[in-house]
Amino acid sequence: MRGAIHHLDLTVKDPWASRAFYEAVLGLMGYRCVKEDARGFDWDLVTPNGSSSCSIGIVKAEGDGRTRPHDRYAPGLHHVAWRADSRADVDQLYAHLMDLGATILDPPAEYPQYGPGYYAVFFTDPDGLKLEYVHAP
Repeated sequence: MRGAIHHLDLTVKDPWASRAFYEAVLGLMGYRCVKEDARGFDWDLVTPNGSSSCSIGIVKAEGDGRTRPHDRYAPGLHHVAWRADSRADVDQLYAHLMDLGATILDPPAEYPQYGPGYYAVFFTDPDGLKLEYVHAP
């Protein structure tokens, strides 16, 4: 579809340390790890007809993050949000995140300030990048 995101690369301190987290989160959403190389990993979202519709890459950051830690309010990435099929889908990921010991920023709830029926969970990856899973009817 014209204008849809083709791929997204996220830089992390250590892709191999972050792999289990992203495998669990992206795997629940239907992504499959399709590539590993010296820089990191790629997960593709596989559609019902078997084609790939989007790719998420987790690649090694070139800096160490200590001199300029991630600040989602500075120029750059603020957060990534994935669409959920239902509120139950959001709740399922939340339970999965709790099992992983992930940092939850805001638990599943309605967030009417973002629109009617907006239901989401907000969390971070191991490097503190803000992520979201949302059902917005």
